[in-house]
Amino acid sequence: MPPFVLILLSAVAFGAIALAFVPGLVGGGRADKRMKALTAGERANGRKDRIDPAKMRQERRKSLQDILDEQSEQNKKNKRISLKKRLAHAGMRISVSGFWRNSIILGALVFLIAWLTGVPIWFAVVFGAAGTYVVPMWYVKQRTKKYQTKFLDEFPNAVESIVRGVKAGMPLNESMRVVASEAKEPVKTEFTRIVEQQSVGKNIAEAVPILFERLPIAEVNFFVVVITVQQQSGGNLSEALGNLAVVLRNRKKMKAKVKAVSSEAKASAGIIGALPFVVSILVSLVSPTYMLPLFTTPLGNMWLGIAGFMMAFGVFVMHKMIQFDY
Repeated sequence: MPPFVLILLSAVAFGAIALAFVPGLVGGGRADKRMKALTAGERANGRKDRIDPAKMRQERRKSLQDILDEQSEQNKKNKRISLKKRLAHAGMRISVSGFWRNSIILGALVFLIAWLTGVPIWFAVVFGAAGTYVVPMWYVKQRTKKYQTKFLDEFPNAVESIVRGVKAGMPLNESMRVVASEAKEPVKTEFTRIVEQQSVGKNIAEAVPILFERLPIAEVNFFVVVITVQQQSGGNLSEALGNLAVVLRNRKKMKAKVKAVSSEAKASAGIIGALPFVVSILVSLVSPTYMLPLFTTPLGNMWLGIAGFMMAFGVFVMHKMIQFDY
């Protein structure tokens, strides 16, 4: 074999051995870099694919807290409720101008009746002012309580109807549409407003808060928060609404229990408050002239005014004592 061929073969063999046992000599460094980059990418993808339950719970909790804070700020801004909103809270469809027109007519009638029956003019003016403002506002307040109570009686059934629809595979908006068409009043009217908001292009998270604007009570706030959080963060809507329905029924039972426990105190307060009037009437029937100095003498008028003030203060205190927040 010629010497140059032997030298060539020896060089090729030596180079092959060098490539096999020295990885960083030719291109090995770049291959290692590519391998490391590929491994790092696979690890990163693995971390992305793995969902951390604790982190997810933290995100949902933060989302819920943000929604509650936003509603709290909105409630602070709306602390002074306009008359239009008060009428809406009471479920009254009368306009503000119509309400004031009727209030003025009522106040004028009270003033005329008091003046024609011989009441002094200044007292007649006070009675007329009370008939114009105090009595209508008291009526609106009572209508609001009655409307909210009637709504809460049917609201748990509406939530359970939505849960059944969602479990059956119906979309949330369709389940609300069923409630709007089949529920009892006033739930039917309020959910119809939500469906109408969706019909004009609003999504469910934007349409539901209108319910809390018309009925600013805790139970409705729970419902709005559950729907809003589910729309933003996802989750099992049927389970969340099912738990909400249980909470609503438990609150209803608690209210009935509180009402039963406080009925004795309310009866006692009513008896104590009516006792002075009953005694005065009975004394006047037995001895008509016995209490006349209270009405015919300045000193009697003064003591009668003091007694009326103390009576009003006592009724106010007893009323506060028998009111419970639940």
